[in-house]
Amino acid sequence: MSCNVVVGGFFGDEGKGKIVAYLALKDRPAIVARGGVGPNAGHTVIVDGKKYSLRMIPSGFLNSECRLLIGPGVSVDPDVLVMEIETTGVDSRLGIDPQCPVIEKRHIEQENISEHLKARLGSTGSGSGACVAERALRSVKTAKDIPELAKYLADVPSELNDALDKGMGVLVEGTQGTYLSLYHGTYPYCTSKDVCASAICSDVGLGPTRVSDVTLVLKSFVTRVGEGPLQGQLSRDEVLRRGWMEYGTVTGRERRAAPFDFNLARRAVMLNGATQIALTKIDLISPEASGVRSYEELPVKAKEFVERIEGETMRPVTLIGTGPSTSDIIDRRSREC
Repeated sequence: MSCNVVVGGFFGDEGKGKIVAYLALKDRPAIVARGGVGPNAGHTVIVDGKKYSLRMIPSGFLNSECRLLIGPGVSVDPDVLVMEIETTGVDSRLGIDPQCPVIEKRHIEQENISEHLKARLGSTGSGSGACVAERALRSVKTAKDIPELAKYLADVPSELNDALDKGMGVLVEGTQGTYLSLYHGTYPYCTSKDVCASAICSDVGLGPTRVSDVTLVLKSFVTRVGEGPLQGQLSRDEVLRRGWMEYGTVTGRERRAAPFDFNLARRAVMLNGATQIALTKIDLISPEASGVRSYEELPVKAKEFVERIEGETMRPVTLIGTGPSTSDIIDRRSREC
């Protein structure tokens, strides 16, 4: 079986949660593992009309047979984690690496009183950045120090590599997006770590030769929450007129929006070593595409958009989101690319 790493190609909010949930249900991997920064980013999953907003638990939890792991690179907030375990009912399937740094209340307070982080940079105030900084100083608590987490402790790198050695499938879920990366994003308007594919693999303990595919998730328009540049940003009235208004999963803040940016898409393909693209929310630029499940049924405008993305990025668009539900997907992976 294969190892597929799913990452965001813009500023986060591309729809990674939906794509991971779909792949977990469709491909039936043995393990879904989460990399990324911590609970500063939220993933939304909608199935059978029920909405889940997750900040810690992997979005692939919908596959009731798969093991769910949180890699050692991810900062863990025990309060958020326990709440999500109860919401999703995954207590017996969850594993947390003992090396995960732990977010304490003082980390959250530290971020929320920082004028630099809150006012200037638009931080979510989750405590993730403060926790990462303390980890760099080698003074942060880790999951193995927290009694409430003891029953979940697991050697995540060993589990993942053993599964691959046995021919099992692994799905790795990244968070945020390429241009929020500390190294490759719009510094200082970025997150506290690198969140490109290579970093997500490191977060969970997978070497580069273990990866079969990197799926880059791109939304049909670009959004950004918080501060920082956004090329081609539309006025609020125009965003509302187009039906593109969205709100942050963690903060509830309005997301700024702009048309699809081909320059950003090409660079994201390069930075992540993407092998394929998952395009979401095509129904919001081509309403006739809503709920469509086959490529042949897409309206001409939508097909032309997909073909242009493939031409500009030199990568196949293998998954196309046509609505909010996890099942609103056109899966083109069986075609010859």
